[in-house]
Amino acid sequence: MQKYAIIVAGGSGTRMGSSLPKQFILLKDKPVLYYTLKAFLEAYDDLQIILVLPVEYTNMGQEIIDAYFDKERIRITAGGDTRFQSVKNGLAMVEQESVIFVHDGVRCLLSKELIQQCYQQALETGTAIPAIVSKDSIRLVNEKGNEAFDRNKVMLIQTPQTFHSKILLPAFQIDYKDKFTDEATVVEAYGMKVSLIDGEENNIKITRPIDLLFAEKIIEERGRQQEADL
Repeated sequence: MQKYAIIVAGGSGTRMGSSLPKQFILLKDKPVLYYTLKAFLEAYDDLQIILVLPVEYTNMGQEIIDAYFDKERIRITAGGDTRFQSVKNGLAMVEQESVIFVHDGVRCLLSKELIQQCYQQALETGTAIPAIVSKDSIRLVNEKGNEAFDRNKVMLIQTPQTFHSKILLPAFQIDYKDKFTDEATVVEAYGMKVSLIDGEENNIKITRPIDLLFAEKIIEERGRQQEADL
């Protein structure tokens, strides 16, 4: 089945303390976005990427593609005012029945194995949402104050959120609501259930300077492991 990855990279560098959007910040001498694109391109040879960028940064995105990748496999479209609209813009470029990954551009440490597991789950159930159990204690805030909650019942959601096109495309035709924080909430509002699969501890969003340090160590360790395997 055809595979599309919609990489949503519309964030800013506010929490990073940078004027440059975090997806373009250098990590081991390459932009953060480079590692994200590379993971998907290596996961499947027949996968096509739709890269969603702020309109003022589309040229910078094209420069990354031209420098490192096969430009025939990556197309760029402009993002919208919300994540919902940005994803919808990307979905407009899906041309055939497919499995569609939607991924945060700054989650650059995901493995190709996670991508492949999401694909297989989506083939079976139509949806695949990677998630990990919270390691921290949880408290719920309510009108009476707050109360403890069983952390084993709380799942921290990641991307790539993965769907069959027959589910995701019509789901994004419904009207936008403020509660749409990710694609899973859109699909649920459309009336469908979603399937969770095990995510990865290293599949973090790069949002703060300390995240870059963590990412550097992970990339260095993976490089050493690849050398050892040769």
